[in-house]
Amino acid sequence: MSPSSALVHVIDDDEAVRASLAFLLETAGLSCRTWDSAVAFLGGGNGEPGDCIVTDVRMPGMTGLQLVTELSARGVSTPVIVITGHGDIPMAVEALKRGVADFLEKPFDDEALLAAIQDALKKALNSSPSPGGGVFSAMLSSLSPRETEVLKGVVDGKANKVIARELGISPRTVEVYRANVMTKTGARSLSELVRMSILAGF
Repeated sequence: MSPSSALVHVIDDDEAVRASLAFLLETAGLSCRTWDSAVAFLGGGNGEPGDCIVTDVRMPGMTGLQLVTELSARGVSTPVIVITGHGDIPMAVEALKRGVADFLEKPFDDEALLAAIQDALKKALNSSPSPGGGVFSAMLSSLSPRETEVLKGVVDGKANKVIARELGISPRTVEVYRANVMTKTGARSLSELVRMSILAGF
C-alpha cells in the first residue's frame, strides 16, 4: 500500500473545518473520511493499517489527547496528527510524548499539513527506526545554558511570554533563543524539536 492509497480520518467538531480539510486532502489525491467527534470515530472502528488520523485537540465528549490515550490502550498504531491552537500547546506536547506523529499549530499552512500526513504515512508503512537518542543528545549538548533553559520551557509546553517571565528576559529574546535552538538542532518544526528532546531523555 502506498501513502496515496491510504485513508485519512479527519476528526473535528467544526463542520466547516471538516469540509475544508476534506477538500484539501481530496484535491491532493488523498482519500478522506470525516467524523464529528472522537467518540464517533471510535464507534466506527480504529482505522485500518496504513491509515492516518488528523484530529483537533479540543472537542466535546473526548479530546484529541484522550483519543490518543484510548487508541494506545487498544493497541492501535495508526499515526495521529494533532491540530492545536496556541493555548493548547501543553496538551499537544503531552500528546507528542504519548506517541502522536506530529502536531500543527493553528493557523497552519496547507502544505505543512499535507507534508505531515505524507511523512506519517511513510513512517507507518516503512517502520524504519529513528536515530538513536545519543545522536540527539549530542545535538542538544551544543546549546548554551540559556538556550537549554528556553528549550526546557518549550518542551514543558510553555508560551514564550511565560518562559520570558520565568527567566527574566523579554519575549523577543526568547524568540531569538528558540531560533538558535532550532538552527543548532536542525529541527524543522516545534513538534520535531520536542520529539528530538524526548528521544534524548531531555
